[in-house]
Amino acid sequence: MSQLVAKAKTLVNKMIVAARPQLDEFWKYAKVELTPPLPADFQKLKQTAESAKLASKKDMKGQLKKSGLSQVTVGEAWLNVLVTVEVITWFYMGEVIGRRHFVGYKV
Repeated sequence: MSQLVAKAKTLVNKMIVAARPQLDEFWKYAKVELTPPLPADFQKLKQTAESAKLASKKDMKGQLKKSGLSQVTVGEAWLNVLVTVEVITWFYMGEVIGRRHFVGYKV
């Protein structure tokens, strides 16, 4: 039994030595990336959101003309609707095939 404990200790020590570089790298990034935001960060976020809001209001009409959304014909819009319905239908058929039964769906 003592031999088993000794082998387990050596195995654990080898695992610790092997995992040390990965854990060191993880902690290095975790200290930087996983820290909670500071109050200054919230102020910067608020300023960024306000400037984006003003920019989007100013350029809304210009972007609508540039996008060509106002130039879509009824036929093109109908074709886009049909393609969307087809994609959604194939998604749900894939879900049913994946579950291998209709239970859980309102068919």
